[in-house]
Amino acid sequence: MQNIPFNKPFLTGRETEYIRQAVESGKISGDGLFTKRCHDFFEGTYKFKKALLTTSCTDALEMAAILVDIKEGDEVIAPSYTFVSTVNAFVLRGAKIVFCDSGSDNPNIDADQIEKLITPKTKVIVPVHYAGVACEMDKIMVLAEKHNLFVVEDAAQAIDSFYNGKPLGSIGHMAAFSFHETKNIISGEGGMLVINDERFIKRAEIIREKGTNRSAFFRGEIDKYGWVDIGSSFLPSEVIAAFLFSQLESIDAIQERRLQIWNKYHESLKPLKALNIKLPFVPEYATNNAHMYYLICRDLKERTELISFLKQRDILSVFHYISLHKSPFYEKKYAGGALVNTEHYSDCLLRLPMYYELTDSQISYIIESILEFYIKAE
Repeated sequence: MQNIPFNKPFLTGRETEYIRQAVESGKISGDGLFTKRCHDFFEGTYKFKKALLTTSCTDALEMAAILVDIKEGDEVIAPSYTFVSTVNAFVLRGAKIVFCDSGSDNPNIDADQIEKLITPKTKVIVPVHYAGVACEMDKIMVLAEKHNLFVVEDAAQAIDSFYNGKPLGSIGHMAAFSFHETKNIISGEGGMLVINDERFIKRAEIIREKGTNRSAFFRGEIDKYGWVDIGSSFLPSEVIAAFLFSQLESIDAIQERRLQIWNKYHESLKPLKALNIKLPFVPEYATNNAHMYYLICRDLKERTELISFLKQRDILSVFHYISLHKSPFYEKKYAGGALVNTEHYSDCLLRLPMYYELTDSQISYIIESILEFYIKAE
């Protein structure tokens, strides 16, 4: 059996043609034809009020932190089981991160634990839709309304996934998406800020264009542009947008194949439940966009041994986040209690290979190898 990587970027076959078109258009610096096509796709398909491509999901989160006017001493509630960008964007503006534990049934933030963490200094809640599975957004939005807080959805993994029929990214005041090569829809590096609260739209365009009103100038709304606010260079080139648009044209086919792979894993690995190995849980209010498939092993030792066992069979499986509240940067700043579920996922969650070109025979080989490991272990 050939080596099976954890991820392999999928190309639709139109990427280089669209990139060529972008180059030949004479405008490759951003906000050209392909950027507009991507914006129109997201705003039309998912009814986002405003979509703005960025060079990364990290940039989108940093824009959100500026837009909600994070200042020194403000508090932001977020899960500890997430990627550093989720919280670093707010730390850069001076925020204190208040970490919330994950739920017991999946790694998403435990919505029932949020309210006790809210103080007069709290300004933002950042729910992360782990593996593209929705957080309990109704509970979170009720809390935000009650306490006058902003909600910024970290939807990095959540393209084409839904909560009670609503597209993820369309529920909070803002949302950030990723098109990194490990995601369902990719552009190598790339991201997007979605704005659902109209009061932020005009300023978002300014921040994205280095603090200038350049976008309004190019629309003919003003006769010259200048520096009017803080900002940075957050918009991607047309080369990135062209690549992304070719992927968006194939989103249905990509999602269909990923779901086939996910369902094959899920059905075939059900015998592991009898051994107290947990499989992904998708609540009734959520859909599954097949961003990843994972197992939750019984302990760290078992996970380490399973990774080694699969590697010997040329299968690359990987763990995921190290709890941010225990990270070298934040450990001394963290004053909260133990986050039991978060630490359990950090020690026990294992991600399996998941990509469009994974063949049925490769999937069967991975499944057989995992079952063999547990038969031997028992």
